[in-house]
Amino acid sequence: MADYVYVDNSNLYIEGRRASAVRQGLATDIRDAIDNRIFDHGYTISFGKLHEFLCGQDKRTLKRAALFGSRPPPNDGIWEYAKRAGFELHLEDRNIRNKEKKIDTGIATLLTKDAYKNGKVSEDVFVLVAGDADYVPTINELKKDGYFVEVVFWDHASRELRDAASRFVSLDAHLDHLRL
Repeated sequence: MADYVYVDNSNLYIEGRRASAVRQGLATDIRDAIDNRIFDHGYTISFGKLHEFLCGQDKRTLKRAALFGSRPPPNDGIWEYAKRAGFELHLEDRNIRNKEKKIDTGIATLLTKDAYKNGKVSEDVFVLVAGDADYVPTINELKKDGYFVEVVFWDHASRELRDAASRFVSLDAHLDHLRL
């Protein structure tokens, strides 16, 4: 079971919609879905199912389950569902061009801080739920110091990220189970 969990919500959500588009036959393969911006707009991940999948049912050893994303408009209650599911929220404002910023660095910073300040090298499992290679330097440094860093993501996660992880866990087989 995971001791520390860090989720890049937008990355998980967007890429999950692509994976579902392939499963639904809307795209021939993941490359087609990416290149042609094909999504299954009906696919949504259940925060409760995601939390249970990542953290298990016994929460006594869980030290942190952090979910990172963009601050929604005031009338949007999406993050309340995540909070009720057990996630600690880390929200950032979008930039002037309405682009999400500070999420990857926020995750890398908190992951590193938790590892070196509170983590136990021989005991704790750090789980990153993201798919891009921006996290590779952080994972490589943590692994050099003996930490176990698991990456959980869709099959089309960056090859470099998958290779850097202590272990990679694919979400593709759990696509339907995680559906809201």
